[in-house]
Amino acid sequence: MTVLQVADLSFGYGADKLFQGITFSLEQGQRAALVAPNGAGKSTLLRLVARELAPDTGSVVIRKGIRVAYFRQSHELHAEGTVLDAFLSGFSEVLELRHALTAAQHAAASGSEADLARLSDLTDRYHIAGGDDLERRVEIIAAHLGFTPADMDRPVASLSGGERGRLQLGVVLAIEPDLLLLDEPTNHLDIETITWLEKHLAGLAGALLCVSHDRAFLDAVCPNTMELGHRSFRAYPLKYSDYAVAREEDLARERELAERQEAFVAKTEDFIRRNIAGQKTKQAQSRRKMLEKLETIDRPEDIWAVAEKVRFRFAPAPRSGDIVLDARGLGASRGGRTLFSGVDLLLRRGDRVGVVGPNGTGKSTLLKLLAGAGAPEDAGEVRRGTNLCQGYFDQHLGSLDPSKTAVEEIRSVRADMNVDATRQYLSRFRFYGDDALRKVQGFSGGERSRLALAKLLLEPRNLLFLDEPTNHLDIPAAEILEEALTGFEGTVVLVSHDRRFLEQVTTRIVAVREGSVDIYPGGFRDYRDNLEKLAAEAAAREADERDAGRGPAGGGRGAQRAAGAAAPQRAAGAPAPRDEAARGAAADKGAKPGRAVRRSGATMPPPDEAGAGDAAARKRAFESDKAAARAAERKRKRVKELEGEIAAGEAKLAEMREELKKDPGGDWAKLAEKAREEQALAKRVDAAMTEWMALSEELGASATAGGGA
Repeated sequence: MTVLQVADLSFGYGADKLFQGITFSLEQGQRAALVAPNGAGKSTLLRLVARELAPDTGSVVIRKGIRVAYFRQSHELHAEGTVLDAFLSGFSEVLELRHALTAAQHAAASGSEADLARLSDLTDRYHIAGGDDLERRVEIIAAHLGFTPADMDRPVASLSGGERGRLQLGVVLAIEPDLLLLDEPTNHLDIETITWLEKHLAGLAGALLCVSHDRAFLDAVCPNTMELGHRSFRAYPLKYSDYAVAREEDLARERELAERQEAFVAKTEDFIRRNIAGQKTKQAQSRRKMLEKLETIDRPEDIWAVAEKVRFRFAPAPRSGDIVLDARGLGASRGGRTLFSGVDLLLRRGDRVGVVGPNGTGKSTLLKLLAGAGAPEDAGEVRRGTNLCQGYFDQHLGSLDPSKTAVEEIRSVRADMNVDATRQYLSRFRFYGDDALRKVQGFSGGERSRLALAKLLLEPRNLLFLDEPTNHLDIPAAEILEEALTGFEGTVVLVSHDRRFLEQVTTRIVAVREGSVDIYPGGFRDYRDNLEKLAAEAAAREADERDAGRGPAGGGRGAQRAAGAAAPQRAAGAPAPRDEAARGAAADKGAKPGRAVRRSGATMPPPDEAGAGDAAARKRAFESDKAAARAAERKRKRVKELEGEIAAGEAKLAEMREELKKDPGGDWAKLAEKAREEQALAKRVDAAMTEWMALSEELGASATAGGGA
């Protein structure tokens, strides 16, 4: 089923066309990347599809009844109220019911019959509207995007820029739209969150059109790639890495065809000139008519050619000592929370160290400590080697003055360069013509990043500290920076979430996580392989626990992990929690005379030592435990059933989605029926997953409560 149809679209400002003749369509379940250098109009095209702008010519047709969600690079979040309100803002009915339900809960405290009746009515309506399931789905998305349960009650106005961006991303994901438009969704996300987002989008039932400069992300999410040019538009049924190879082959073939035609035309025109008035006049006239009818083959547009002209060259710098930095006992705390402590790190000349980890763990703080720009209260010592020329790239681009022009920024570092020399230097960073005379405040994110790097490279450096240097850079600029750093003879310490960039550049990895710092000597690939090995081992352990009756089906701590909850830590010396199934079995057997029965950590006296009242209480407790054990057993059986249903459903969905990608052979009715079946099955699998998570959480909670503390 076609979700989006774009036909002969063009847009520009005045006489300058940004792009023209754009035609493409997206089917349900199709995921496509939109790629081009910065400034080509990718964000503008998304705004046209979202109908925020009107095209000069052409049309954008979105199928009737389709839900559209748009994540903007500018993080324009207009939601008000709390974070949870923002997540639910795409569901106005549920949000209104939730507010009404909250008010009714407060009113019901009066105990009046009318207020209690209203509370009951609103509770039923909220359940029927799917509010509970929606809240659970939102909480899972929020947790993966770094929002804790406590954050859900925070006012949106209190969020930082990065938090607002993650919230906006969560809002569009919660809607589960039929058409999702994403503009740079991975900016400022950490590697773990990007990995989760890839898996989430890969299971998307709707269509996706995504703009991103993260090559690894595009490869993982989008099996289709569309290239936006000024006068051309190319579509490939390939992921980005394969597209990059295929387009070079296509360009080479198209150039050859154009050159062959040019040579043929030149030869024919020469024949016409020599023979138009001679004996071969008729032949010359015939060939002239042929040329007039000939359809000219234009040389292909290579949109990346100009983008690849950026040149990151390091000024010659003196050689540093072999030992560059010797850090001992580094530690830092922010807001009463320890980020890391006791960090020892030795940097030698030529090292290229990547600092990775989740957002908020202290990566930039560690970078500043190593650069000698830490806070006074930070701990540790950094001994510096000899002959160091240091440079620092700030991810917030604080080195730039918005009120200055690009020329003035460069001359603030090198006053000896005149305006012409400065403009020539800036052309190496794709600032052409009057771009060099524009004020920084009017620059895009990519232009600011290139200007900050241009300033950094003006002076000799043999030690570089780079904090998110590829943010806002387009793909060619990032690749050229990779090459420059790989050939750099000095030492580099960098923070980045760009996995392809880290793979190409780093020789060592420093991983910052939950107050600890680990050092991996083999670069990012070895670090990633180690993480995958640890994840496989953890999965194997969990499978063993499940086989032993302590996994999700057994209702133990494995179930809590599966449901996204952290396993509770047992205090030293405390008795181990007893398994729910064991407690149920003990209750079924009953208490033998003269023996004590342990429940929730308390010892009950034998029947002959207790009065009739105690016997009745024990009987009630026994019946209650027995009923609870039976209920838990039913839940465990249901969890096992759901696991089977989900596995079978996901396998069937994979088959159906492969079928939907095939050519229907003109039988569009059959294709539409297959699409409807796929949608129905996807909804059933989602419902089964929601029920499985809820039951797993309940079993995990009951097991923890039953074991005592």
